[in-house]
Amino acid sequence: MTIEKLDFIFPYFVLAYGFLITLVLHWPRLIERAEGRLPPHMLTQLQAHRGLALLCLVVGAFWSLQNLWLS
Repeated sequence: MTIEKLDFIFPYFVLAYGFLITLVLHWPRLIERAEGRLPPHMLTQLQAHRGLALLCLVVGAFWSLQNLWLS
């Protein structure tokens, strides 16, 4: 894998992380499941990543669009 290929793929990982964590933290059904299945310290850690997930969602979306537009 070359640096150029990695540079093209990485924004999609950022976008996917932001999308998945934001989805889990904003969908009441998934929060209920997480509360039932995750230990309390892991749930607290997941909720602490809310800001990072939103930032990754926005930055990943613009970064991915930039990659698609310029390639």
